[in-house]
Amino acid sequence: MVGTYKITIATKEGLVRDESVVKNIVTNAGKAQLALLAGDASATPFTYLALGTSSTAVGASQTALQAELTDTGLARAAGTVSRVTTTVTNDTFRLTYTWTASGTKAIEEVGVFNASSSGTMLSRALTSTKTVNNGETITAVYTLAFA
Repeated sequence: MVGTYKITIATKEGLVRDESVVKNIVTNAGKAQLALLAGDASATPFTYLALGTSSTAVGASQTALQAELTDTGLARAAGTVSRVTTTVTNDTFRLTYTWTASGTKAIEEVGVFNASSSGTMLSRALTSTKTVNNGETITAVYTLAFA
């Protein structure tokens, strides 16, 4: 499995002022939940994206962002789920969400979860410092290829 986050920050006028792609680590708990999804129709899918302010190194045993945001319009949110093609038809999971900041924050981390709070963290990545100002948008696009 190969996962990446594409992070885009746009001004109030809609002009892109920062864009980057970072690789992630799929957590141990995330791998276990993915295996459960393959055989249990009642398992909870990964549909939430979250941002945080910690630059603590990423580790496979982590179960949460280190400093998840819950304010300034940047709280965890349900994203749009889709499948796209990397190698064979529909072999890649994609999750997308755009936040609008109501204050200024320095984003350092991003993660995917299967609940609106707590839940299982599928993946986490460091973004390097991405400052989002009041009125700007930040879009996270997560892709996980099973190729």
